[in-house]
Amino acid sequence: MLLWLKGMLIGLAIAAPVGPTGLLCIQRTLTRGRWSGVLSGLGAASADALYGGIAGFGLASLSGLLLAWQIELQVVGGLFLLYLGWQTWQTPPIAEQVQARPTRAGLVSDYLSTLALTATNPVTILAFVGVFTGLGLAAVGQDFVAASTLVFGVFAGSLLWWVLLTGGVGLMRGRLSASVLHGINYVSGLMIGGFGVWALLAALQALLQV
Repeated sequence: MLLWLKGMLIGLAIAAPVGPTGLLCIQRTLTRGRWSGVLSGLGAASADALYGGIAGFGLASLSGLLLAWQIELQVVGGLFLLYLGWQTWQTPPIAEQVQARPTRAGLVSDYLSTLALTATNPVTILAFVGVFTGLGLAAVGQDFVAASTLVFGVFAGSLLWWVLLTGGVGLMRGRLSASVLHGINYVSGLMIGGFGVWALLAALQALLQV
């Protein structure tokens, strides 16, 4: 139980900082509904669990492979962020959309987009490896049950954050005018695109240093 709680706290700590995924969850919750935000958060939590599993099970070779492809992952992630920023910018903030029920295909797309976004962020694997090593949890990989408990805790903690975030933001849904939603889409799109530009510049800088 203690190990599961440690994993849950790690998941919360890594998911909580506001970044492009958080902006996407907030924007989608406001314009598409709470389920859209929750499924977006579920995608991020799934990627966190994946990387938490790599660190928790002590898969050093896989971690090394991901870090070896860090620049390529940054490029893919940066381009994907630019696409998501443009898509967010183009989201029509009409009043009817606020009341629209999300489609199954739309929810699947929300899940897969944040899963891909989080999975292509090399900072995520670095964070998990660093936290697990710093807390002396890297050795749990030798015990399958202990490692599984830790990873499920990470998933639960990450998902809890996204449920709390989208639940709080969802309370404002339906109370915002179309012009306010329009501004939210513009600002979110610009910020997400800005994260993409930053990722591409970071990848270029790393490439020049090789």
